[in-house]
Amino acid sequence: MDYRNSATPFGLLGEHLGHSASPEIHAAFGNPDYALFEVAPDAIEDFLNMPYLRGLNVTIPYKQTVMAYCRTFSPLAEAIGSVNTMIREKDGSWTGYNTDAYGLRYMMQRGGLSFAGQDVLVLGNGGVSKTIQAVAKLDGAASVSVASRSGALNYDNLVQSVPDTTLIVNATPVGMYPKSGESLVDLREFPKLSGVAEVIYNPCRTALLQQAQQLGLSYAVGFPMLVAQAKQAEELFFDREISAEKMAEVGARLQRDCENIVLIGMPGSGKTTIGQRLAEMTGRTLMDTDAEIVRTYKMEIPQIFSQHGEAVFREMEHAVLAKAAQTRGIILVTGGGAVTTAANESPLRENGRIYEIARPLGRLARDGRPLSMQNDLSELAARRAPLYEKFRDLKIENTASVDMAAEAVWRDFCAYTRHQWTESEPAGDA
Repeated sequence: MDYRNSATPFGLLGEHLGHSASPEIHAAFGNPDYALFEVAPDAIEDFLNMPYLRGLNVTIPYKQTVMAYCRTFSPLAEAIGSVNTMIREKDGSWTGYNTDAYGLRYMMQRGGLSFAGQDVLVLGNGGVSKTIQAVAKLDGAASVSVASRSGALNYDNLVQSVPDTTLIVNATPVGMYPKSGESLVDLREFPKLSGVAEVIYNPCRTALLQQAQQLGLSYAVGFPMLVAQAKQAEELFFDREISAEKMAEVGARLQRDCENIVLIGMPGSGKTTIGQRLAEMTGRTLMDTDAEIVRTYKMEIPQIFSQHGEAVFREMEHAVLAKAAQTRGIILVTGGGAVTTAANESPLRENGRIYEIARPLGRLARDGRPLSMQNDLSELAARRAPLYEKFRDLKIENTASVDMAAEAVWRDFCAYTRHQWTESEPAGDA
């Protein structure tokens, strides 16, 4: 938003904010007058002098820049040397606060992590890194090391320099949408590592977090930090208290709205029909990767198989699937053989919970499905069974009705997102 044509009193100050979820989060806390202010570095002073502004959140690259325009600071912001929240006082001056520290501690708590006694490695040395370093020391870390691309401790010498790292926190944008799938480190190279924390929230699960999960490490996702720091900022904006219960309610709802429901399963298992029913129930957009392949490549799937073969089809499928998976808050239905391409798993997990739709072999539809028509279904199912098991988060039996299967998916999905913010257990297999 052009700040010169705005009178919105609250908002987020940054340089590039196209994918920020902050307006939605602040609206959920009862503040609809919140905008995104993309401001060039040479216009910061002009922007901060706008008389209509009452409160701001600040993101990269300005968390330290704005300190020059604050007359006073909270003790924590001053100690950290980084400001992410600004309040305009009655005399027109700005006071700088750091609510990232509150968000960081909440995020760590939700992931079952603590800085106490840990040998911490922070990836990145920007504004949020300063907060992480300060909080880690305040909370009793045994040691804190900071890596950057060009510093003495860099991403090429980490393993040799800090081999005893027990906790890694990523404070860089590496792995963030639209360049998801990237990671600065291989967690397997740190033998004493027990936990990983990630400040990125889009995608929900970066490549770094997915590896932590695969290795059985404790890990903390970034979205709770974003919500918690916004909650404390709102308290400062309006001098009011927001309960922990309200924060959990807001967080669970927003997480549910931005995560995908992904359906996998054998051809003819009912994925598309169940996906259509889920779309009707929830108002979500349905995206079917087979239909997207046909639309993108202007060929029907049996035609692709007959003219180009399965290998070419799988390449097409991966390209379409990886792009589709970056969309958030949708119902994503995959082809039956999507699990045969190992590279499909990571993009599906970035923003999605994956459900295998299972149906008895004798009830699987075969028309228009090249591999189902050309192969013995029992053999095909046996080959794919371990792949479905590897990909899925939950198996849903489609043996009664479409409505029952769709409701089982939605019930688990809602329980799963609530669980990320409460102590209740998610639903089991349905």
